[in-house]
Amino acid sequence: MNLLNIFLMAGNQQGGASGWSSMLMLLLIIVIFYFFMIRPQSARAKKEKQFRESLQKGQKVVTISGMHGKIVEVKETSLILEIANGVNVEIEKSAIALEIGAEKKK
Repeated sequence: MNLLNIFLMAGNQQGGASGWSSMLMLLLIIVIFYFFMIRPQSARAKKEKQFRESLQKGQKVVTISGMHGKIVEVKETSLILEIANGVNVEIEKSAIALEIGAEKKK
């Protein structure tokens, strides 16, 4: 059932109290959905954005594809990552998954 059907069913019921209770139940479901799904996802996205903005030269990181390397240069939206001696690649900041050594601190 979609949301429109729920509203139509709530409005067409004979008893006024049961219509309000259906609307109250729908509102309760929306509130629960917000606190268990949307809010934690927003917090996680904010934390990831702060991590990517705090990247600095010299940090050892892992990309989302699993490539390990050391940050050589940080640009506005990308960075230069040294993956081997003398081998540098430019990648987007959004491709950085985590800092090596950070998981040991937790």
